[in-house]
Amino acid sequence: MTIEIHQPELAALIQTRLDTGVFESVEDLLIQALKSSPLPSQAQEAPRLTGSDLIAAMQSSPYKEIDLEPSRPHMAVRDIVF
Repeated sequence: MTIEIHQPELAALIQTRLDTGVFESVEDLLIQALKSSPLPSQAQEAPRLTGSDLIAAMQSSPYKEIDLEPSRPHMAVRDIVF
């Protein structure tokens, strides 16, 4: 099989990785890259969590005594005129 690389950035990236000495050949580099990347069927999107999910998680927590309110009173704010 012959693989042609048309993007100079990709060729430079491959050469940089080969120059590290970790890989003996382009084939070794490709094998490692392909083995470490997930198959499309294995790639999953992270679930989209909402505020409702956070509330449910907080309510189901055994640590219900956690106080989410600030522990100190709010400081007074003054108007500033420049």
